[in-house]
Amino acid sequence: MRVFGASFLAVLMMACGGGETSSTPAPATPAAPATTNSSNEPMTFAAQVAAGQKLYGEQCASCHGSSGEGAKAPRVVGMDKGALPLAPPPSAKARKGEFRTAADVAGFVVKTMPPKAPGSLPESDYWAILAFDLHANGVDLPKKLDASNASEVVLHP
Repeated sequence: MRVFGASFLAVLMMACGGGETSSTPAPATPAAPATTNSSNEPMTFAAQVAAGQKLYGEQCASCHGSSGEGAKAPRVVGMDKGALPLAPPPSAKARKGEFRTAADVAGFVVKTMPPKAPGSLPESDYWAILAFDLHANGVDLPKKLDASNASEVVLHP
């Protein structure tokens, strides 16, 4: 069982940056392992985080802030600053249960997000967005996040 404390949770979200280009071709390197399958579903946690970053921007940032800092909706990044608390905050309208594990967060998110169309995203999109949020909070996993391992990712022991 993995437990992640506040010391891991100060990681800030990073935007993709461009690098310098060169007219000299890079030396050939072995092909990287596949990061998506034939349905374009991420196969690794890193690929899932990358997909989740894009999806977060499209589906979540307008309410939760571009860096997860909270805007019209609660903070999702900065667990040491109140993001994803164990108990629902007193002001919570939809949330009633605890966020002890990533599975608890996933169960809530699938049923309630996005607010105007709950449950409308493909399941893999919800897992990718959650992987991105967890990564932004300092959580890195050896394999992609899904229903088979989410209960092992303990946010609050």
